[in-house]
Amino acid sequence: MKSWKLLASAGMVACCVMMLAFTSRESYVKKDLRPYPKGCVFRTVMGEESSRNYSIYKTPENVQRALDQGLDWIIEAQHANGGWGAGTHQRQDITNPHAVETDPATTAMVAMAMLRNGSTLSHGRYSDNLRPALNHLLEAVESSPVGSSNITAQTGTQIQIKLGSNIDVILASQFLSNIQPELSEEPELLARVKRCQDICVRKIQGAQDANGSIAGSGWAGVLQSSFATNALESAEANGASVDKKALERAREFQKNNYNTKTGDVDTGLGAGVVLYSVTGSVRASAKEARKVEEEITKAKRQGKLAAQAAPSVENLEKIGFQKDEAMRYATAYEVYQSAKVEAQRDDVMSGFGNNGGEEFLSYLQTGESMIINKDDGWQQWFDNMSGRLLKIQNENGSWQGHHCITSPVFCTATCLLILSVNNDIESLTELGGK
Repeated sequence: MKSWKLLASAGMVACCVMMLAFTSRESYVKKDLRPYPKGCVFRTVMGEESSRNYSIYKTPENVQRALDQGLDWIIEAQHANGGWGAGTHQRQDITNPHAVETDPATTAMVAMAMLRNGSTLSHGRYSDNLRPALNHLLEAVESSPVGSSNITAQTGTQIQIKLGSNIDVILASQFLSNIQPELSEEPELLARVKRCQDICVRKIQGAQDANGSIAGSGWAGVLQSSFATNALESAEANGASVDKKALERAREFQKNNYNTKTGDVDTGLGAGVVLYSVTGSVRASAKEARKVEEEITKAKRQGKLAAQAAPSVENLEKIGFQKDEAMRYATAYEVYQSAKVEAQRDDVMSGFGNNGGEEFLSYLQTGESMIINKDDGWQQWFDNMSGRLLKIQNENGSWQGHHCITSPVFCTATCLLILSVNNDIESLTELGGK
């Protein structure tokens, strides 16, 4: 291969092979070691990928210790049916995870946290917990009525009241997307997961209002709609039949919540909290903003644009974008670049004033968006965010909200997803390029 010719010595070859083995998923999962980032150091060293944008980040020891403690706590919270629960909005005083009923939304969040932290259905420390969780969600999807917009008959859960009545199907859909790459050796199960994914997609699209938001908004309904956009995006990337117009409406709804010219944020469905709305704007614009930057950079390299050319509508048209497409992408670029700064301001990050599940979900949105965009600033974001979360972790390893979504199970799952986001650099970056 041409790339091998770039190596200066056999010693460097050996170094690259060693690094490849070190970062291999098999190398840490089968030995039940703690996970390391899934990004391929080998391809970066060989010059096939940009090391500037394709960041490799090893989890700091103090963060890994917090992850271990949180995972150990949350595994003990699993119910016999394979699920986890957040409890009801009316009884938020109940914090014992075994004293509440399981719900699909919370189960999906915990399952995604286990998956991101190195466990699959066959390997890893929590594989015996992940399989029953998957079965629990699949049964919920398969038993849901055809005409319903959700996958559970439950009402009044903390997550539904605060995010929206259809949040369960949205988070379940995201988990089904995330686990599909791990099912190549179980074709029958993969086919079942894909069938359930299709059901979820139809339900999400059926619940979409004309403006692109999702019906049944809760206290911070903008987050339900934002995660629905993510779920449709991931489902499409995994081959599900997603209505492109529905996905575009979903993205436009999120982007329209942020005015790049004035800096104003529409918090009408965000409980009046800037953080909830602005992080949705960042996430919805991340993929398109990345395409703009990549295409503009390519055009400059090819001499089609001057080195100082801005990513404007005019310049996008010059390099082949249709006028309406150029306007959409240029807007996405502006929204992303401005909204990501807004989302990381200290006064904005304070959210409602203290930490709740909605704040944690918003932080997760920002971090994943920056990785999807291949944004160099994500590591600074991670250092800041991990410092914040480690300060508020409970002695037993859990996290708990102090308003709205207070469930220790749901909050712990979300914090685990934030602190281990570097383990999904490769898949998130790949998603951003599709």
